[in-house]
Amino acid sequence: MRTALLAWDYPPAPSGLSTAAREIAESLSALGVTVTVFTLDRTGSGDHAGVGIEGIGLPPGSSLARLRLWGSAGHLAAPMAFRRAVLRAHARHPFDCIEATNWYGPASLLGGGDAPPLVTRNSTPAAFSREPATSLRNRLDGLAADRLERRQARASAGLISNTGEHAARMTALYDLRPARPHAVIGLSLPPEMLERARAAPYPEARDGPVRLLFVGRAEPRKGFDLLLAAAAILGAEGEAGTLPSFEIALVGVAEADLPVDCPVAARRRLRPLGRIDAAALEAAYARAHAVLAPSRYESFGLVYQEALAHGRPVVACAEDASARAFIGVPGAGTLAREATGVALAEAIRPLLLDSVLRLRLRDRALAASGAFDRARLGAETLALYERAIAGTRQGR
Repeated sequence: MRTALLAWDYPPAPSGLSTAAREIAESLSALGVTVTVFTLDRTGSGDHAGVGIEGIGLPPGSSLARLRLWGSAGHLAAPMAFRRAVLRAHARHPFDCIEATNWYGPASLLGGGDAPPLVTRNSTPAAFSREPATSLRNRLDGLAADRLERRQARASAGLISNTGEHAARMTALYDLRPARPHAVIGLSLPPEMLERARAAPYPEARDGPVRLLFVGRAEPRKGFDLLLAAAAILGAEGEAGTLPSFEIALVGVAEADLPVDCPVAARRRLRPLGRIDAAALEAAYARAHAVLAPSRYESFGLVYQEALAHGRPVVACAEDASARAFIGVPGAGTLAREATGVALAEAIRPLLLDSVLRLRLRDRALAASGAFDRARLGAETLALYERAIAGTRQGR
């Protein structure tokens, strides 16, 4: 089988979509599938770990690069670039199917026609990530993104979601018909990272501060507002002497991302690190005593899986179904009962006060890790491809 995988970026780019794309590509390659990744974050051709990589980055000044600057219409630039590159390659060496993320509909111009069957793997949709629109331009921009995603999903011969809850929400969001195959397939982590993570010793906190880690963007979906509110509450308690010293490292958050009205009690505890590479991220997990991941919604939650792999207790939000499944059920951390700063502070406080609790939750985190591996990811993805291809042939 030959498949084309469309990606906005690909490792070493440090993003969740990039990590997912690599896991999908390399898990399929291990099963003998010929995988070509088309990615917008570079130019040129290459090969890594048996996966062909075609960089289709838009040259500065090109017509598509200029189109990309035009508000809502600019969202068509990437789908047009992907369509042109994939169909050219398909004409030379035909693909059996195409896979793409739903996020901003990169394959929205590839469904049907002469293109191979399209499979959409749902991540968090654009509508769940952006801030409320404050201008007509932003509203139109969001509407364009939503329409491209819906167009792609409805034109897909098969769909993949990360959890059952995620599948149900995407089916409702895109108003999908139940006839097409829609598989629930969890993502994996790189085997070499899992091995290093599980071998990483747990840090002691006898003299230094308790180190907490947040990995994500400074946005409401990731619960960053909740984190700031909780940090202010707990920081004030620390200054009053009722809590031990603690700090919160922020990966993916730069100094400029902190609000100007960030409370001083919170600001003193925050260590913004900005975007860092994979090696630095592993080092950040290894230094941490616990991971703060108070997302209101995750399609899967790679941060949860990374934290569990490192044996770090996770403080998450019960509002997120993935957090309830991956953290709450195995007892691998604590859950804020609701999406408020007060509730998050209540969930964090016991981990600051009790080193024995942290170690007990570390053991549970390690026991819960490794539920999703490449063998399972590859086999289940390939099975969905085959169903999508067979359904397309029957339809024709």
